[in-house]
Amino acid sequence: MATVEKQPAAVISPSAGPLLSVRDLKTYFRIEKALAKAVDGVSFDVMPDEVLGIVGESGSGKSVTSLSIMRLIPEPPGLIAGGQVLYQGRDLLKLSYPQMRKIRGAEIAMIFQEPMSALNPVFTVGFQLIETVRAHEKVSKQQAFDRAVAMLAQVGISDGAKRMRDYPHQFSGGMRQRVMIAMALCCNPNLLIADEPTTALDVTTQAQILELMLALKAQRPGAAIILITHDLAVVAETCQRVIVMYGGRVQEMATVKDLFAAPRHPYTQGLLRSLPAAQIGHERLHAIPGNVPSIMDLPPACKFCTRCEFVFDRCRVEEPPLHDLGGGHLVRCHLLEDEAKARVAGASEAPPQSGLAPPGVSSGSKPTGSSQAALAKPASHGEEAQGKALGGAARQDNGGLTPPARHEAARQKGEQP
Repeated sequence: MATVEKQPAAVISPSAGPLLSVRDLKTYFRIEKALAKAVDGVSFDVMPDEVLGIVGESGSGKSVTSLSIMRLIPEPPGLIAGGQVLYQGRDLLKLSYPQMRKIRGAEIAMIFQEPMSALNPVFTVGFQLIETVRAHEKVSKQQAFDRAVAMLAQVGISDGAKRMRDYPHQFSGGMRQRVMIAMALCCNPNLLIADEPTTALDVTTQAQILELMLALKAQRPGAAIILITHDLAVVAETCQRVIVMYGGRVQEMATVKDLFAAPRHPYTQGLLRSLPAAQIGHERLHAIPGNVPSIMDLPPACKFCTRCEFVFDRCRVEEPPLHDLGGGHLVRCHLLEDEAKARVAGASEAPPQSGLAPPGVSSGSKPTGSSQAALAKPASHGEEAQGKALGGAARQDNGGLTPPARHEAARQKGEQP
């Protein structure tokens, strides 16, 4: 396998702070006389050497967030209405187009959802790779060609010099995705945004693509990845932290271990309960009721209130803030307000509940007493041990994720998992 002539990359120490900080990002779209709030107040950090996952259903704002970071929102109809995207101390939203073009591809690169759409069908793959290198570095055409061939070899495409003359339609889906990865990494970026890089690929190819991305990242000290995906199995296997988005807002943010062992937001719980697993047998899978609301008709308060089984009156009139449950675990839900306040006041030593959201929340004006009591219930020793089973979360033949062991234990007891 050929080796890639690496360009000097800035070695970023984790103590230097976040590689990327997104603060109160708002991206809207003007549709006739209405304003669609696709991303509304999203904030998060990406640390050096981190793989950050962003999950959620289609229409939750994941891809628009990534396109906003890259300043690729078409204006009009799009509009980045507010917020900051701080990269190494610079606000990308305030840079001119020429300044942003120097960063895009060289320091922050992106793998788009559909490689057949992202690659230009009328130009050869080689032309597009060479163009990317020469747009950001002062090298000769031959030097760019040699680097592109070496990069193709590194992503697993043999006979690169010959394949450089081929057009995108002459590659399979997995090979086109490898070309996109080569194009994104050929300039040695510090941050890679991968927008559903394994969509429509078979399970074997998915695993190869993910292993390739992580291996190439490991060769670049301080580099980070934002991985946008629908596949929770991929998140469990590759990410350190995960953000759950819904309705253009961050609904939950936690380490992967905490999120899978103790999901706190009803939406996150619904996603995890809907995953297929071999040991469930012929049981009917859980389904989140209803559909994702139109971006033009989002609820004015809690964005999930129209589908939440624990909704009460306050959810329909007041949107909850992100409550800090400690350890970097943030949840946007009124049910967690008391726990967050108790943590701030130092009045509670109880660890987070490790099961699903408690029953007993009626559609009345406030949660019932049983709900509040269940929220404060400490996790048992057995539940804590089961939570540690996250490391065993694995992809099944059908591409699903093995749920935490507590679900199976609950079923054996005849309880609702």
